[in-house]
Amino acid sequence: MEVLDILARWGHYLFGITWIGLLYYFNFVQGEYFKEADAGARTDAFAKLVPRALWYFRWGAMFTFLTGLCLLYVKGAGTGIQITVGAVMGILMFLNVWLIIWPNQRIVIASNQQVLAGGEADPAAAGAAPKAALASRTNTLFSIPMLYFMAASSHAPIAALMADSTSTTGLIAALVVVAVLEANAIFGKQGPMTTVKGVIACGFGLTAVLWGLLKFL
Repeated sequence: MEVLDILARWGHYLFGITWIGLLYYFNFVQGEYFKEADAGARTDAFAKLVPRALWYFRWGAMFTFLTGLCLLYVKGAGTGIQITVGAVMGILMFLNVWLIIWPNQRIVIASNQQVLAGGEADPAAAGAAPKAALASRTNTLFSIPMLYFMAASSHAPIAALMADSTSTTGLIAALVVVAVLEANAIFGKQGPMTTVKGVIACGFGLTAVLWGLLKFL
């Protein structure tokens, strides 16, 4: 069991860095470049660069998820409220990658490859791109508190800061907030997350809100 814990933890870090690193690349670097690039450059990048990056991105997400499940199995009943909130956000991020971002990006990539080959753009790409972008922005939003709670569960556990036993009220409230934001990722709009500064600010704000709910409720 100890060997499984070490290997799962190592793999979780390795694949997690790959996944979240590419998430930040897409949102902070590539997306901003595409806003300024001409149509030809965007088409070429979507046809040749983006598919390669998305391969590592989605499989990084997959193996981060699988190694995370192994860690939860090893920890068993010892999982605390911070790990629970972090794990829920991580699972939602994984589902966003495989059920929203990747399917919609496949449409956009195929459309750009058709254009590069001299064909016509797929009309469905115009609707697919915003869906993928919103889910990606939401994953960036979730990543900031998710990473905090994963680290804080061992180094700054909330239960240790409280005089009385931890209530499930804060956990339920935190999960409701996360669920509302996930619903927005599926059905809503980017709002303040349209800009890089906006999504970063929202991420730190969400971290503070969730921490407050877990600590004081």
